[in-house]
Formats: sequence, C-alpha cells, structure tokens
Amino acid sequence: MSNFREFDRETGFLLPPSLDEWLPEQHLARFVVEVIDGLDLSAMVKSYRGTGSAGYHPVLLLGLLVYGYATGVFSSRKLERATYDSVAFRFIAVNQHPDHDTIATFRRRFLKDIEALFVRVLELAREMGLLKLGTVALDGTKIHANASRHSALSYEHATKIEAQLKAEVAELLARAEAADQAEVVDGMSIPEELARREDRLAKLAQARAKIEARATERFEREAAEHRAKLAAREAAAANGKKGGGRPPAPPVEGPQPKDQINLTDEDSRIMPVAGGGFDQCYNAQAVVTTASLLVIATAVVQAPNDKQQIAPMLEKIDALSEQFGRPETLLADNGYFSEANVMRCAAAKIEPLIATGRQPHHPSWRERFAAPLPAPENPTPVEAMAWRLRTPHGKQLYGLRKQTPEPVFGIIKSVIGFRQFLLRRLDRVRGEWSLVTMAWNIKRMYALSLG
Repeated sequence: MSNFREFDRETGFLLPPSLDEWLPEQHLARFVVEVIDGLDLSAMVKSYRGTGSAGYHPVLLLGLLVYGYATGVFSSRKLERATYDSVAFRFIAVNQHPDHDTIATFRRRFLKDIEALFVRVLELAREMGLLKLGTVALDGTKIHANASRHSALSYEHATKIEAQLKAEVAELLARAEAADQAEVVDGMSIPEELARREDRLAKLAQARAKIEARATERFEREAAEHRAKLAAREAAAANGKKGGGRPPAPPVEGPQPKDQINLTDEDSRIMPVAGGGFDQCYNAQAVVTTASLLVIATAVVQAPNDKQQIAPMLEKIDALSEQFGRPETLLADNGYFSEANVMRCAAAKIEPLIATGRQPHHPSWRERFAAPLPAPENPTPVEAMAWRLRTPHGKQLYGLRKQTPEPVFGIIKSVIGFRQFLLRRLDRVRGEWSLVTMAWNIKRMYALSLG
C-alpha cells in the first residue's frame, strides 16, 4: 500500500495566515525591507498632497521596485502580478496590491529622488563595514534602448522622403483642382490624404532640425579639439620636436548623409554591441570597488566611445570623497586611455592604471616572468604609468579589472536579466540605471552580510 500525506485544498486556515512565518529568516526580501525602512523618504512623502483617496506609501512602492530590479522583475505589470503570486512580493507589499499604473507613475515621478538614495545606500554599506574604496575599476557596457534601430531615420533618407511627400501633395492638389475641387477622387479622400502628408512633413522637419542641431554641436566640439591638436603640434615644433604623422584634418561642417535620429527615443544612439553588429543603445558607466564589488558611481552617456568618460566620473568620485574618502587607484581598459585622462587622474590624486594598448591574450612564460625594466628617469605621468603596468605589482593590480566591473555587468545583464531600459529619454534612463545599480548594491550587501 502507498503511504502519502493527506491534503485537502478546500480546508481553510483556522487562524489568519502570517506572511512573516512563510518567508525564511535569511531572505533577500527581508533585507530589502530593512534597508528601505532605514532610508529617509521624507522628500517623497511631502510631495503627496494629502487629499483625495489614500495612496500607497513610498516605502512600500520603493521596496517593490528595488526587490523587483534585484530579482529580474522590471515591468510594472509583472510587479503588480507578483504581489499576488509571490510570497516575497506579498511580504514587501504587506498583502496590498498596487496596480501597474501606480507603480509606473511612482517610478517616473521619483527618479531624481531614487538617484539621491543611491548615496544613502552606500552610507549604510559603510556603516556595515562593507564599503572600502582602495582600488576601484571603471568600465562601461552597452544597454539596449527602449527603441528599435529600425525606427532610426537618416538625414539623407529624411530629405528623400520630404521631397517625395511634397511632390505627392502637389499631385493631390492638382487632381482635386482637375475634378472641380471634389473632396473624393477615385474613392480617395483628398483632405485626409493631404492632412496625413502634412503631418508627416511636419515631423520630418522636426527630425531634420534636430539632426542639424546635433551636427552644429558636433562641429563646434570637433573644431575645438582640432584647434587643441594644432596648438600641441606648434608647441612641440617650438621645442624642437618633430610632429608625428600628417596634420589633423579639419572637421566637416553641417549634417552628414548618414547622421541619424531615432523616432521612438531620440536620445538613444546607434552603437556597436558585443558579438558584432550595431543596435540602438545607451552607454552605461559604473565605478566598482575591487574589495566588495559595490558600485560607487554611475553615469549613462550617448557616446559609444569611453575616452571622454574619465573626467565626469572623476567628478562623481570627488563628490563622494568627503563622505567616503578617495580611492587610491583607478583601473580602466584601453578604451579610456589618453594622455589627458592620465593627467586628470594625477590631478585628482588618484593613481591611474589604464592600459595603453591592447594586451595579448596568451603571452609566453618568458614574457610573463621577465624582469621589469628599470624605472625611467624624470618620467612623464604617462611614462610612469606605463612602467607601473609592466611591474609584477602593476600586473597583479591591473588584473583585478577584469574580475571587478565585468562580473557586475554580467550578473546584471545575464543573471538578473536587465538587458534593455524600460524608460526613454536620457534623463529617465540615467535614473533607471541608478535604480538598477542601487538594487545591485543592496543585493550584494545582502550576500556579503551572510558571510
């Protein structure tokens, strides 16, 4: 005879069930609630008018968002459904069920406040003894925008479509005139067709104007860089040094045929992605501590290249220095290397270790164990850094770069599943990236607290 435990789905609870008993003691949801309860959300609370029907408390809604972003539930509709299906989400929501509109509105409304809370979470990590700066690593990753690259419109294509639409408008007007001002010709409503084309022409004009404005900004930036390069060559020539290579070519003014704008999210850009090809993306930056893998500074930029990101990230690190101190060393790959960036790190009193070129993947044992060359006399900052990178200590320290930001990005994108922003426009995307990395920090703090 088989022996099974008895069960009856129709039997109710003798006493009201307790979610606290259903959730294990060592659970991420409990840790999220403790962290959120310890944050100062007074600015959020005061923004509510206090009239009308009672709203959900910011502590509850922020807890749902943070736990969702830490466990791979990002959609407001999925978060709403999870308050019914998941014990952990029920625990955070205290058996309440805010609808998806409420969750989505809260996320959009308080993005700036969430960015400010990012630092408060770091303060909590320091109080727990989990945050030590020391050596930090900077890296970037391409994250898909909430827009398709097929929604992009080039300046050349916009010009062709505009000419086509204008020709069609003239043709429709001519047909209406030939038919004695009839509104319907051959079963076609002339006013409706004209209105549709005029609306498209207006949108095309806006898109062309934005592409032209971007081209003007680019030309001014490239012209300034061109003048700086020429000045550097003249200074070198005045000191008796020969300039290497040809003089830099001047920038081209005006929009180029392939300049694009995305009609769904105009702030996103076409960028190269891992594995080859191009897609509509943003470039998300993060500074990560090597000791704990906590993210201490973030940014989202539109440039696919990382070379211009050292200066703004150093400013963010400097803003944290009064509270958390200053890192000793900054690690970064070759994409961040330039003489100006090395000088900026030295001015910020942070030792840079930035690869000056692509390193071979399989060096021979003779190269690996070769004695380092003697330190150069009176080196420039770049020469001193290049020598440090060749020393055993420098190689060991720089080796931490691959095991610091890259695992963080890998877990966020492949394990948690955050591969595309839900929000659009640069300011909102920056707020969402702060939410993603704050959720990562809380999840990491939970793992470190378990020992």
